[in-house]
Amino acid sequence: QVQPVESGGGLVQPGGSLRLSCAAAGSIFSINAMGWYRQAPGKQRELVAAMTSGGTTNYADSVKGRFTISRDNAKNTVDLQMNDLKPEGTALYYCNLRKRNRYAAIVDYWGQGTQVTVSS
Repeated sequence: QVQPVESGGGLVQPGGSLRLSCAAAGSIFSINAMGWYRQAPGKQRELVAAMTSGGTTNYADSVKGRFTISRDNAKNTVDLQMNDLKPEGTALYYCNLRKRNRYAAIVDYWGQGTQVTVSS
């Protein structure tokens, strides 16, 4: 069973930085993309950043210029460097792994989430 595991969350002051890491455990084949989503209480889960196996990136407008996603395809890991954090960045951050199954259907796997709290 594929199980992404996140780490690196915590409490930081506005303007601070955190680096989130995710490692996907299990036997994984044909990964299309890995990325990060976040969800605050009472709000929908939203894309933060993602990267395909080919290196194409997609960032939420709210984090462009401040967050950087990186991947190691060989190790099935993805990191998110978060700089200049803002209070509105407070959320549970989830690692996402997207792949296709043997029928070519898209399947998403999610980590349990790591809490990021930005507060003074």
